[in-house]
Amino acid sequence: MIKIYHNNRCSKSRSGLQILENSGKEFEVVKYLENTPSEKELKEIINLLGIEPIALVRKNEVIWKSDFKNKDLSNDDIIKAMVENPKLIERPIVINGDKAVIGRPPEAISEII
Repeated sequence: MIKIYHNNRCSKSRSGLQILENSGKEFEVVKYLENTPSEKELKEIINLLGIEPIALVRKNEVIWKSDFKNKDLSNDDIIKAMVENPKLIERPIVINGDKAVIGRPPEAISEII
């Protein structure tokens, strides 16, 4: 089943959700700010995306700039930071089987559904 990691306060995430709704396919919505992925889940998502953990970080968030920017962080440190501060996770993330995409732009979601 298709899964979207969603934040309703984000316009790109809302656009991604609309694309899924218009597709007519079944999908699951994960409100990741309320139901934060574990470190293991986040590692699996990053692996599916085929990116380094830093590429999933919202670097303009205040918490990133104040607590993490310009520090020498390992991939595990970055993942822990996202688990402890889920606002740092880029959104939306859509997973369909063994494919995943960050919906920026939201139209990228169409490539995997």
